[in-house]
Amino acid sequence: MKSQKIVPNIWCNRNAEEAGEFYASAFPGAVSRVESRYPSEGLLDFQQDFAGEPLTVALEIEGTRLTLINAGSEFSPNPSISLMLNFDPLMFGGDEDAARARLDSVWRALSGGGSELMPLGEYPFSKRYGWVEDRYGVSWQLMLTDPAGEPRPFVIPALMFGGAAQNRAVEATDLYVRVFEDSEIGTRVPYEQQTGPARPDSVMFSDFRIGEQWFAAMDSGVEQDFSFTCGMSLEVLCEDQAEIDRLWESLSAVPEAEQCGWLADPFGVSWQIVPANMGELMERPGAFGRMLQMKKIVIDEL
Repeated sequence: MKSQKIVPNIWCNRNAEEAGEFYASAFPGAVSRVESRYPSEGLLDFQQDFAGEPLTVALEIEGTRLTLINAGSEFSPNPSISLMLNFDPLMFGGDEDAARARLDSVWRALSGGGSELMPLGEYPFSKRYGWVEDRYGVSWQLMLTDPAGEPRPFVIPALMFGGAAQNRAVEATDLYVRVFEDSEIGTRVPYEQQTGPARPDSVMFSDFRIGEQWFAAMDSGVEQDFSFTCGMSLEVLCEDQAEIDRLWESLSAVPEAEQCGWLADPFGVSWQIVPANMGELMERPGAFGRMLQMKKIVIDEL
């Protein structure tokens, strides 16, 4: 991937470094490293135990960057946002058996200590597919891709609209494509009939592009007792304050959720709207403490 503007962030319960090492071992060629640490001073009372500990762990899988946030038990991932993995035979010189073998190997690694949400097997939409929640609560959809179809990246964040956000996938993706520059709707596959809480005009599957990245969105076909939380958020790396201001105004819909550059949109999806050079800015003396007092990030005040 040439440019990644939006980075999926995974909330971890004091084990981000351990989780990063696990994922690096599960995916051939993946790399994990501690990217930043909590400062030794300027922390809030509930953060004191984290002084000097890892704050963020950078994980790279097949050219896609993920960030693991080392925090407490306040939030945890759930299947409302999963990571879809496309095992395209073209990645293996057109060898479907090699793609299938790699899929099975990653499945075994991720399912160890986890739970199957959809068993690995053949489905109408793929000759080999499975949905698993790993030992850290992160959901992964593994799919053997038809090489004759339109190519997609290996890792695609997938949003499932259920619970309070049921049947709002089309509305949400339309908003995202309006808000983000250089974006477009890709595929939309509607439900053909009422399926559980999903209406015929809801989408069984859809995808959309923002810049060089692809995302998937679907309406749940079964009742869900969960929806979007800070357990999995989307971090947007902004070029300047003007872009931060524009995205904040366009996406933020829950004032009480605004904190430290985080917001919740009208569908409950958590976003972090931050400067692209946030790491550099946080190295300024006292910047961490000043950031804790902000809702929207104001670069000049860091």
